[in-house]
Amino acid sequence: MALETFTWRAAGSSAQGSVKLRTRSAQFGDGYQQVAADGINNRTSSWPQKFVGSKTEILAIQDFIDRHAGTKSFLWMPPLGGQGRFRINEYTPAVEAGGVWSLSATFTESFAP
Repeated sequence: MALETFTWRAAGSSAQGSVKLRTRSAQFGDGYQQVAADGINNRTSSWPQKFVGSKTEILAIQDFIDRHAGTKSFLWMPPLGGQGRFRINEYTPAVEAGGVWSLSATFTESFAP
């Protein structure tokens, strides 16, 4: 099955992501510590994003996220990288002033064999 692509643009012109480098370590009695990467994909990123628009636009984004149910990856282009696989396992819809709606979600990088 082909992966769907998330195409909506986030509100605002700035974005701040988070990169985590997972490691495993063993501490020895003489002060030596051995450190190794935790798996072949030990670098993961996440990007909190906020989308603002009409009720129809926000419901379309919500439908896309619900369809993937937090378990299926989709393609997305983060602000500082190439297109990759991501998942969203939580989002927050809100009604803003003047009939404007918003949805906040964190895109978390995922990997496949």
